Amino acid sequence: MQGVLAQISGAQTVVLATPVKGDAAIAPAILYAASLCGIKLVLQIGGAPAIAALAYGTETVPQVNKIFGPGNAYVTMAKQLCAQQVPGLAIDMPAGPSELLVIADARANGEFIAADLLSQAEHGPDSQVILLSDSAEVIAATEKALAEQLKTLPRAQIAKAALENSALFKVQSIAQAVEVSNLYGPEHLILQLGESAEVLPKIKNVGSIFVGDYTPESAGDYASGTNHVLPTYGYSKVYSSLSLLDFYRTYTVQTVTKSGLADLAKAIIPMAAAEGLDAHANAVRIRLGEKQ
Repeated sequence: MQGVLAQISGAQTVVLATPVKGDAAIAPAILYAASLCGIKLVLQIGGAPAIAALAYGTETVPQVNKIFGPGNAYVTMAKQLCAQQVPGLAIDMPAGPSELLVIADARANGEFIAADLLSQAEHGPDSQVILLSDSAEVIAATEKALAEQLKTLPRAQIAKAALENSALFKVQSIAQAVEVSNLYGPEHLILQLGESAEVLPKIKNVGSIFVGDYTPESAGDYASGTNHVLPTYGYSKVYSSLSLLDFYRTYTVQTVTKSGLADLAKAIIPMAAAEGLDAHANAVRIRLGEKQ
């Protein structure tokens, strides 16, 4: 999801950093994906050290201008710190531990909801998953399904730790659930509602929305086509999901004729005077043959 954008943008220096366990080799699937995206430099390193290496550069790692990609709390903090300390370095967004919020009405399927909550809870103990429903029955069904599905998950202990930081809330109405969601600004939002058309325009702060009973968050992870690098920690209030524009810079170009400058001077000189910036005004007056 990042490599394809880098490839399309024509970025000249593209480095992939991926952690491994001990002496293990990099997973072949990662190397194959990197090859498809034209990435020739792959670092066998992850976490905050990888961020530092990319930000400052080393004898073997080229210094980059922008660092993309989510990670745990340490990765997110490292990205933010490096962006503040290294001149000319930027990050895509604060994208930390996974978040999922589900809004469900009385007709929602508790097993579906539980499966979605666990799909994010298994990312790590610092993940957070939340259910907002106006139905006590749906909440009860979800709690029961969570207990049953946890029994078969290989990463059950991780998911259980995440669930300790999570909650199932009974709300007075779906409208109240939307209000809470906008205040929270979740990375992922699933709408398991009989009618979502009226709700969608009211969602303001979110990384990515999954609509309907058959749209699990897993679809966005792997196949539905949306980018899965998303803001967390409520940063969806000011950041959007990763896009091709994040790999570009824009700048402006202007050319003014003498007659055009004479016309613009009617605005430039009074505004410069109002700010007390006489040299600004003088740069116009001199060109127009006016006295200082």
